[in-house]
Amino acid sequence: HWPWLGRGLCWDPDTTREIYLSSRSNQAGYIKHGHVHAFLVRRPVSLDKKRLVLKKSSLFGLTTHLFSRFDIIGLQTDAEEDEAGIKQASENIKALIDQEVKNGIPSHRIVLGGFSQGGALSLYTALTTQQKLGGVVALSCWLPLRNSFPQASANSANKEMNVLQCHGEADPLVPVTFGCLTVEKLKTLCNPSNITFKTYPRMPHSACPEEMMDIKEFIEKQLPPI
Repeated sequence: HWPWLGRGLCWDPDTTREIYLSSRSNQAGYIKHGHVHAFLVRRPVSLDKKRLVLKKSSLFGLTTHLFSRFDIIGLQTDAEEDEAGIKQASENIKALIDQEVKNGIPSHRIVLGGFSQGGALSLYTALTTQQKLGGVVALSCWLPLRNSFPQASANSANKEMNVLQCHGEADPLVPVTFGCLTVEKLKTLCNPSNITFKTYPRMPHSACPEEMMDIKEFIEKQLPPI
């Protein structure tokens, strides 16, 4: 879901991190029992090579961590949610963020991003962490445990964070309605002027070049060279 990684993006590897969350399913066409992986982008090399070199070799050349799973029981607005699984997965992501801060990366130079289940976890983590982040990229997803807010984000450091939320208008798995409901909820929890919502005609539960360019521009704005 991240074909644009390393293509035209340039930043200081000693001051910047991007953490991307992706989900994998054990059921074709459905994301129940999905595993959430975190890909930690640490050290890009020359752009003409169009690849990333990271702290250890792993899947697709990215450092990857399995952060457990949370079940998606249903995708209706009133569906039951795996609260324990969501919270545990979020705590694991927060631990990764804390470790990068200990390694000397300012938290405001860390961007969370995710697709589908990973995007949902990115939003929940950003809204409940006390680390001030550089922004969130939320793709084809929703806000989990939405009824726990605003109480769950009472101590969040990210009420002024910038969010880019993208969704395909032809998504059959996570309908664009979920994206619309999510962005309206986010605007009640964060500065609404910092929330950007983009939709793409005919795009299913996937990605498109226009979306990739929007992500690239967002990251370049949130993580300028220093």
